[in-house]
Parts: sequence; structure tokens; C-alpha cells
Amino acid sequence: MSSTEAPTRVGKRDLATREVKVTDRQEVATRLLASSAKKSYDPMVEVDWDAPVPDHLYGMTPEWSTLYRTSMWDEMSLEQQVTLTKHEVSSIMSTGIWFEMILMQLIVRDMYGKDASTPHFQFALTEIADECRHSIMFARASERFGCPSYLPSRTALELGRIFKAVAVGATAYGAILVAEEILDVMQRDWMKDERVQPIARTTSKIHVLEEARHMRFAREEIVRRSEGLSRAQRSRERVRLAGGAYFITNSLVNPAVYAAAGLDTKRALAAAKSNEHYKAKMRGSASKLMGFLDEVGMVGGPSVNLYKRVNLL
Repeated sequence: MSSTEAPTRVGKRDLATREVKVTDRQEVATRLLASSAKKSYDPMVEVDWDAPVPDHLYGMTPEWSTLYRTSMWDEMSLEQQVTLTKHEVSSIMSTGIWFEMILMQLIVRDMYGKDASTPHFQFALTEIADECRHSIMFARASERFGCPSYLPSRTALELGRIFKAVAVGATAYGAILVAEEILDVMQRDWMKDERVQPIARTTSKIHVLEEARHMRFAREEIVRRSEGLSRAQRSRERVRLAGGAYFITNSLVNPAVYAAAGLDTKRALAAAKSNEHYKAKMRGSASKLMGFLDEVGMVGGPSVNLYKRVNLL
């Protein structure tokens, strides 16, 4: 399967034939804790926040811009392209902060009343500590680029309040994985690209290295929490998860980024919406994610249409 193709079995797998194996929760958490102790980063120290922000370097790999390979992109000056990518990456980081705040509440609620002596509980708190540092790191990076804090729409903000209050089990950890996996694929490109601002490359590297543990933790919990769901429960959880994924993905790039680059917002939104290159990039970023969610029975029915609407399938 190529990186831009969706899993061919989405929503059609016989749950009795799944190949995903449940592992011991405490054993996994013990390994993740050891990894955290060995390789964790303090962004306030690791990132050179006083380094110059070169005028000719992009905020992120330009191929990830919503306008790349459109006629508008070709019409833009290098200065406009650089400005747009700085604002786009700042918008993505701001969305990351928004969802990390939801994520932390989901995990705290899940751990409430649990045995604090277990490795599982302790890694959950370790992840929350990581996410606090990541949120500050993203905020500082956007500030250095001279960009505002781009909040999601009022609708997304209010639905986020509802989601963090009702999402439990496989849905909660599934939403965590959706946000982390898509950003992980993007940032693996950004951190290696010498055309990208040093601050964006370093923050991306830190996030990729530490989120690898978080994604393993989320996958393990999704497998466990999706076991034994009834048909009705699975159907409900699929829709909730897809709804969360829809609003996360739809909030990545705030429409205000186009005006910040001196572009006509209405025209830019239309160009971005019809950009087949960007759609393919998004489907590629979600290929592994959607294959996994399908494997554990968390994709199917009406949820498929929601994923398609934001180019995750």
C-alpha cells in the first residue's frame, strides 16, 4: 500500500480475525518509563530561543503548505511563501496546544482513583508532564516567528469541551492517537528539512522523539479498551472518535493565516479546499493510523464519511 492510499479493508474487517495482540499493561509502562528516564528533553534548554529567524527559511516543509502546487502558490513571492508557512506552522502548533490541553484532561480523568504505585499510572503522569513542556515549546516557537496564538473556531472550542467530558476508553485514546500520529508524520519531514527554520526543526525533533512513547501508550490502550465492546457500543464509539478526528483535522490551519501572508482569504480557502496535493499528503499521513484503527474495529459505518471529509481516508 502506497503512503497516499487508504487501507482497503476499512470498516469491513471481521473482528474475530484481528491480528492485534493485547500486551501486559504494566510491562509496557515499565519500558516506557525507562525510555523516558533515558531520553527526555527540556525545550527551554535544548532549543536556542535567541537564534535569529532567517528571512529565507520556511516555517515548515513547503510541501505541507495548504497552497503548495496551486496557482496561488506559484504567484506568491518567496517572502509571502515563507510568511505563509510560518503562520501555518504556528496555527498547527496552536491547534496542538488546544488538543494537548484536552489530552491532559482525558488522561487525568482516566487515572483518577487508580493505583499510583503502578508503572501504568506513573507513565500516564509522565506523559502529562511531557505535554505541558510541549505546549510551552509550541507557544514559544509561534512567538519567535511573530505569529499570534491561533485558536480553533468557537464551534470547535465548545465541542472540545463536550468531547473531553464524554470521551472515555478507546475513543479517548483514539483521539489522542489521531492528533499525535498526523503531526508526527508532518514533523518527521520538518525536522530533516534544511529549508525549514532551525527553531521549527528542533522543536519538531523533540516532539517526534517524545511522542513516540505517547503513541505506543495510546495504541496499547485502544487495543485493550476496544475489546469486548458490543455492536451498539462500537458503533457509538466509532462515530465519537471520527467526530473528534474531524474537528482536530479541520482546525489545523486557521483561515486567518492567509490574510497574514497578504493573500485574499476567500480565494486562498477555495484553493486550499480543492488542493489535491494537500489532500494526498493528509491521506498519506493518516495511512498507518487508519490501518491500525481499522484493525481494532474502530472504523466503519457513518464514521468513514467523516474521515473522508477531512481527507484521512
